[in-house]
Amino acid sequence: MAELATIARPYAEALFKASSQDLVTASVWLDEFAAVAADAQLLQFADSPKVTSAQVFDLITGVVKSSLSDQAKNFLRIVIDNGRLNALPEIAVQFRALKNAISGSSDAVVFSAFAIDSAALAEVAAALEAKFGRKLNVSVELQPELIGGIRVVVGDEVLDTSVKARLEQMKVALTA
Repeated sequence: MAELATIARPYAEALFKASSQDLVTASVWLDEFAAVAADAQLLQFADSPKVTSAQVFDLITGVVKSSLSDQAKNFLRIVIDNGRLNALPEIAVQFRALKNAISGSSDAVVFSAFAIDSAALAEVAAALEAKFGRKLNVSVELQPELIGGIRVVVGDEVLDTSVKARLEQMKVALTA
């Protein structure tokens, strides 16, 4: 079987070309589809031979919170009809990469042990943009096991200033 990235690429590129006028809206509903399609129970339901593609479509559109355009509905129907529901998360990743390439930005995920207020996040985002030299789309995820500090992932680059990372460095230094 082909890799998910190989399967997802044509879908992401076609959607990118078709939605070039409103990439932000397409990105929103595609991310919602991807989140829903990542659910193992939904994939099991969709793979059942007793379930029709219309039932899967109705289930997903019923779960998605935003109102869907005709383009979104058609895209979802095509993905379901072609049996590529499991590729939706990867399609969203590749679509976001195409969108970021056009805008010259990157996605950054800030992992923190505690919630970060908007003012502090704006300061962190400005510092990260200066460090990485590009515009960043920053999102925050809580990871209590970090103990304190933050861990930032931008593409394949990682900046880890967490207490957990420092403790690991101390452990390595002491046991070496």
